[in-house]
Amino acid sequence: MNLPFPIAEIGDDAEAELGRKLFSGPVDFLKGVVAMDGLPEPDRVEVCFAGRSNVGKSSLINAITNRKALARASNTPGRTQEINFFELGENRYLVDLPGYGFANAPVAVVEKWQRLLKNYLSGRPNLRRAFVLIDSRHGIKPVDEEIMQLMNRSALTFQVVLTKIDKIKEPEQEKVLIQVRAKLAKHPAAFPELVVTSSDKGDGIATLRAVIAGLI
Repeated sequence: MNLPFPIAEIGDDAEAELGRKLFSGPVDFLKGVVAMDGLPEPDRVEVCFAGRSNVGKSSLINAITNRKALARASNTPGRTQEINFFELGENRYLVDLPGYGFANAPVAVVEKWQRLLKNYLSGRPNLRRAFVLIDSRHGIKPVDEEIMQLMNRSALTFQVVLTKIDKIKEPEQEKVLIQVRAKLAKHPAAFPELVVTSSDKGDGIATLRAVIAGLI
């Protein structure tokens, strides 16, 4: 039986090598952006990482780039309060977005960066794909669906990346996959494959690198 939204796999050694080569090259912090007029020129292929606060976004970015502190990981929701741009090789941007949902910050500050996040997702012409990170322990929450609806309206392709898969046992993994697949069926902008990852164990990291490398 062909399941909807199957787990992505690397097709062959050439795909894996493409991803490995891309991320073994330079990955450098470019700038942090706090307003739309601060965005760099849209002259490169761009991918972004979005997710609820504390979903493991910084840890995943550090894992795929094989760098310990490229993105700042924190246990405090709301640590990332700007859009952080990284140069990935010579012709790509990798973008770390502020977490959405609960954040340990003043309401006015939260509203400002949430507005920035939504404006960016609605109108960045060179944004090829958004990776929406979902904590495997919790599945898709209403706040995730709000962001997905925004991407539907913007016709922005997004792909779900399940994080922290090592934190739950196999029966729970099956339950969360059922929930995620059912939710994604309602979203026309959802890319029809999932990436399942663990930043600690390295699961799915090579696959995610290959996916990003294949976006031209």
